[in-house]
Amino acid sequence: MGITPLSLAKIKENATNLYEGVVVAARRARRLNDETKLEFNTHLSTITAGREEEFEDRENPEQLKLSLEFEKREKAHIQAIKEVRDGKIEFRFKGEK
Repeated sequence: MGITPLSLAKIKENATNLYEGVVVAARRARRLNDETKLEFNTHLSTITAGREEEFEDRENPEQLKLSLEFEKREKAHIQAIKEVRDGKIEFRFKGEK
């Protein structure tokens, strides 16, 4: 996976200034990461619920498949930056109506 440069001007178009855009992207990335963790743990608990603890040292192919599936997904920070860049996130300050 290569590094793709991103024009900061595109982020600034959808925010008052670049700093605000970065803060919005960071908060969105945290939410996306929390949602992904919750989803992963939910799937993982269904896989490991029927397993006995004495065989925990052995590899579980279902668990490996699930881990690889989540590893191939787009990372939360990249997804959040794309959402800010494309104007898919609406945000406001706490004092605004």
